Amino acid sequence: MRSYKASSRVGGAAAAAVLLSVCAAGPASAGDRPAGSDGFTLQDPRITESSGLAASRAHPGVYWTHNDSDDGAYLYAVDGRTGKTVATLTLTGIGSPRDVEAISVGPDGDLYVGDIGDNLGGTWDHVWIYKVPEPKVLRDQTVRATQYVVKYADGPRNAEAMMVHPKTGRVYIVEKDEDGGGLYEGPDPLDSAATNVFKRVADIDLWVTDGAFSPDGRQLALRGYFGGVAYSWKNGKPTRQGQLSVPMQPQGESVTYTADGRTLLYGSEGRGSSVKPVEVAGAGGNSGGSDGSSADGGDGDGGGFTGKAGAVGAAVLLIVVLGVGRLVRRPKAK
Repeated sequence: MRSYKASSRVGGAAAAAVLLSVCAAGPASAGDRPAGSDGFTLQDPRITESSGLAASRAHPGVYWTHNDSDDGAYLYAVDGRTGKTVATLTLTGIGSPRDVEAISVGPDGDLYVGDIGDNLGGTWDHVWIYKVPEPKVLRDQTVRATQYVVKYADGPRNAEAMMVHPKTGRVYIVEKDEDGGGLYEGPDPLDSAATNVFKRVADIDLWVTDGAFSPDGRQLALRGYFGGVAYSWKNGKPTRQGQLSVPMQPQGESVTYTADGRTLLYGSEGRGSSVKPVEVAGAGGNSGGSDGSSADGGDGDGGGFTGKAGAVGAAVLLIVVLGVGRLVRRPKAK
């Protein structure tokens, strides 16, 4: 969540030249793409730490987001054409949110919210997932949520990425660790009356801040502060395909596919933050594509930065070229 901060003043031609490998590709022609495919800027002054992003299924061109940390049990529906909030949901039926980090839409049409962060380094013995039906009418309203208690089979973890598979409905969480973490699979289905134990099913070589499945469920995109990795997804298992072109942002926290699967949208924290688009190469009109060519290279050696070394390397480049001061801020204990 707040483990790594980059200056909001980063920019200019020098940065663009040095960080070409992680800059976003230019947006494709508009055509009949969903609203928001060219990116947008969050206009709501209440959204200061947008940490999760999910494309609505019920309302094309609308994107759900939320603030980081313990801001409260609020979800914001944002119009991708204007960046303005068109509805605010207040969740009831749950406890006090502690560190909300992720949001995803399931095949059941419900919104899944991951209260899964742990700034204390994985010391909380459980975290939570909340589920609410996506409203048919976009207006400010109070909705009752179902709360799920989550634990990990191998002990507490800090995490910021939670994804619901769009076909199976299975929930996955990716650990956030600067040296790389694990991909955890939840029970199917989740049980609101019991503890849901998530089991590690794969290793992920990335300091992950968010993730998203393509609409057809055949691709998984994971992002970090300075890079990302594309995976193909088959039978509940990821296969690494290559690096994602992740735009440079003040604090890159979120990612989602557009509803047509042709664009990845990357979000950042900060008041008035921008959501940046990167076209999924080779997707054409197919949802999420079939060849994983949203990555820069299919062999995993393309541009971008992954893991601890990658993040440190990117920070060094910023310091050398732009003279940026302090980039790292210690986690804020709660």
